[in-house]
Amino acid sequence: MDFKKDESAGYLANHMARLFANALHERIRPLGLAPAQFMTLLELWAEDGLTQKDLVRRLDIEQATMANTLKRMERDGLIEKQENPKDRRAQLIRLTDKARRLQNEATAAANEVNGIALSGLSEDERRVFISTMSRVIGALQR
Repeated sequence: MDFKKDESAGYLANHMARLFANALHERIRPLGLAPAQFMTLLELWAEDGLTQKDLVRRLDIEQATMANTLKRMERDGLIEKQENPKDRRAQLIRLTDKARRLQNEATAAANEVNGIALSGLSEDERRVFISTMSRVIGALQR
């Protein structure tokens, strides 16, 4: 069986993900953010006070990768670690005021990238595209 990259869902998804990441990075770099930090902030903006383990599970990334991202975020003044009263072995990750102030600008940048990427699609096509991607992600996570 021949492999045709232009007909490969995995190849195309990977290529699209890299293009999205690059476009997002260009827009959030002036805010002092990297894509991994942005993804982490999205989770913390939705629910502040998560543990590192929570973030690993929600973002579906390796523990070591999350530890490095959190270390950089703490260094950059975006998060603070706080003792977890329910589990002394885990720390709660809390947003700083600096991180909270970045939310509107950073999410606007992400919305801009999404708008550009999906500009050639109708509203119905956008809904189907997002729904289909979510179903594929769900299938791969099982």
